[in-house]
Amino acid sequence: MDMDVERTAEVASKRKQIADFLLAKGMDAVLISRHENIAWATAGVVDVRVGVLRESGAASLLVTREGGAFYLTTNNEAARMAEEEFLGLGYEPVVNPWFGNDVPASIGNIVGFGKVASDMPQFGYEVLPMQSLRYELTEGEIARYRWLGSHAATVATAVLRRAQPGMSERTFQAMLAEQLLGQGIMPSTYLTAVDRRALGYSHAVPRAGVLERLGMLGFCARRWGLSVSMTRFVQFGAAVAEFDERMSVVAQVNARLQGATREGTTSDELFRVAEEAYAALGCGGEEKMHHQGGATGYLEREWVARPGGGERVTSQQAFAWNPNLKGAKVEDTVLLHHGAIELLTATPELPVVNTAWDGRKYLSAGVLKS
Repeated sequence: MDMDVERTAEVASKRKQIADFLLAKGMDAVLISRHENIAWATAGVVDVRVGVLRESGAASLLVTREGGAFYLTTNNEAARMAEEEFLGLGYEPVVNPWFGNDVPASIGNIVGFGKVASDMPQFGYEVLPMQSLRYELTEGEIARYRWLGSHAATVATAVLRRAQPGMSERTFQAMLAEQLLGQGIMPSTYLTAVDRRALGYSHAVPRAGVLERLGMLGFCARRWGLSVSMTRFVQFGAAVAEFDERMSVVAQVNARLQGATREGTTSDELFRVAEEAYAALGCGGEEKMHHQGGATGYLEREWVARPGGGERVTSQQAFAWNPNLKGAKVEDTVLLHHGAIELLTATPELPVVNTAWDGRKYLSAGVLKS
C-alpha cells in the first residue's frame, strides 16, 4: 500500500472516529479549527496556518455524525486550499466572501437545527475537546514520527558539532532554524542558551549570551502536525562544576520514567516515579521544581506527569520526558510501541549514556566535550 493510499485510509478512519465521538457525546457535528486537530484529522496533510502565532488559521473542518466532511474557508483562500491542502481528501468546500464570512449560517445550511460543537470557544458553540482522540497513534503516524525524529536528530548533531566558543545564543538559534527549515521541519521552541543562562533557567530562550564553556541546544519542532522535543549539550575546556554528576542523576530518572511508560499507567503514577527517583538519588523534591515531561504528539506536550493526573498511557503513544536538575537535563522523544520503548531522536554520533533499570537498559544523551 503506497503512502497516498495509506493517507486516504487514515483520513477516512479518523472521520469515522470523529463520527463515533459525536455519537457518544450526543452532538450532530463539530467545527474543527485548532491546528493540531486539523493536522490529526487529515493525517498530517493539511496545514491552514498563516499567522504562526494563532491557534486557528485560514480554514476549519466541519464533520457530521452522519459522516459528512466539509472545509470552510473564504474566497481569497479557496484556490490554494483546493489545490494544495484538501485535494483528494474527500472534504467538500464551503466558501464565503472574506468580507462576509458567516460561519454559523454556513453550518446551519448543512446541519439545520442539529447540535453543533467546536474544538475551541467560538460562535457560542459548546466546546468539545478532541485531545483524547489524538493519543493513540496509527501506523502511518508512527512512520511519520520515525522520519521526523531521525531528521531532527541529524540536524541536532550537525548544529552541536558546529558550536564554538564566542558563538552567540542567537547564532546558535539561527543555525538550528536554517537546518530544520531546510528539511521541511518547523521549529516551535528554541532553548539555545549558554553557560550561566543554561544552568540558571528552566526555559532559557535565546538572548544575548555568548558561549564560553557550556552550550545547550534544546528545541521542539514539527512536521505533519507531529512534534518532537530534544536537548543536547556541548562543553569546552574544564568541566563545569557538578554538571556531570547532575547529568548522571537525570539520566537515571529518565531511565525510570521510560521504564514506567507502559499502557494503562496514569499521569499521577508517572509523577510518583520521578518523585521516588529523585528522593532515592539524594535530590528529593526536584520533581516539584519543573515538570518532568509526558505525552507528546500533535502538541509539544499533550499532557505532563502531575500529582493526581488521570490521563493514561495508551498502547501506541509518543512521549518526551525531560528530567532536569539545576541546569542539567535529558530530553528525547520516544515511542511506546508493542510494549517497548523506541528512541525516535537518537544521536549515536554524539555521546550516549546507558543506564540500567529493572533489568533493561535505557539510553540518554551525554555531553559532547570539545
